[in-house]
Amino acid sequence: MACIHGMYAVAPARPLSANIESSLHLNPAQCRLLSMRTPPRNAMKSINKKPLQIQKSSLHPAAVYNNAFISPPKKGNAMTAAVSPSAKAAILSEALPYIRRFAGCTLVVKYGGNAMTEPQLKEGFAKDIVLLKLVGINPVIVHGGGPQINGILEKIGKKGEFVQGMRVTDGETMDVVEMVLGGHVNKEIVSLLNVHGGRAIGLTGRDNHFIKARKMLLDGQTDIGQVGEIDHIDCTLVQQMSAAGYIPVIAPIGVGPNGEAFNINADLVAGKLAEGLNAEKLVMMTNIAGVMDKNGRLLTNLTPEDIDALVADGTLSGGMLPKISSALEAATNGVKAVHIIDGRIPNVLLLEIFTDSGIGTMILGQQNP
Repeated sequence: MACIHGMYAVAPARPLSANIESSLHLNPAQCRLLSMRTPPRNAMKSINKKPLQIQKSSLHPAAVYNNAFISPPKKGNAMTAAVSPSAKAAILSEALPYIRRFAGCTLVVKYGGNAMTEPQLKEGFAKDIVLLKLVGINPVIVHGGGPQINGILEKIGKKGEFVQGMRVTDGETMDVVEMVLGGHVNKEIVSLLNVHGGRAIGLTGRDNHFIKARKMLLDGQTDIGQVGEIDHIDCTLVQQMSAAGYIPVIAPIGVGPNGEAFNINADLVAGKLAEGLNAEKLVMMTNIAGVMDKNGRLLTNLTPEDIDALVADGTLSGGMLPKISSALEAATNGVKAVHIIDGRIPNVLLLEIFTDSGIGTMILGQQNP
């Protein structure tokens, strides 16, 4: 079902209240946050251009948003039990307009950071993705796996090396990358989604050769091995899987003209895939609250001009450059909004998509008001 502005349709596979209630594990502060009726973020942007100020992300494990502490999940069911029926009703009420708005739309999620390594966050992520699918949204996951790759490299006596945020990938490292991303990590995510009621299928760009790549030369001359840049993504397979009710889980490995494998930055794959799928949103899960200025303040809304200025003054550098570049390109090539969010916050996907306030940094292209 196409996402057409002004036309809404919802056909959840199960009762909506059961889907959301079983997936949200919120403490009282989160419930107060969700029940607030703040203006939509675009409206807030026009009212106040100043960035929202929050405490630095170094305060993790508790993130601070709108003066409410959002803490990591506690053991057991204490947090769920603490949510009153009225609070649950308020959550459902606030979510409904967003579910109606995004039904039938595609959401590309770049999955990475602590959300991929901490067991409770992994469980929460899987439940959130399954919930999105059940209420009519089509999630597509592109995952990284840097820490897992580094762990295997250490075991064989190799040390990871990076240039401008890109992993230097010789032949031996490429074998490890393909084994970890296309094997262990991809299948773990697929299995977790399926355990929680999803119908997930794992892919790499070598399957049906749907991600075609060529060797990347940094600055046009620096060879960093089997690192690729994208020539073309054929989205047909992914679209067919989504339409059939499956959740595609994609490892960022491309294929060259001679069938050779290329390691591609997951942020770049997620961005290009979002463009090709004409996604409603691209969401990038990270280990930071969003894009910060030099004083550690969260910047909640950014334009292409803002990003150019942040790169020029050195605020954005290193590993953030591929992420921001991919986000900006997606936002200016058809993706309606790109969100950079803190994957360490439980249920952060639902907080970003289904609440009035949202969390993290939103990047809008020039075509957006």
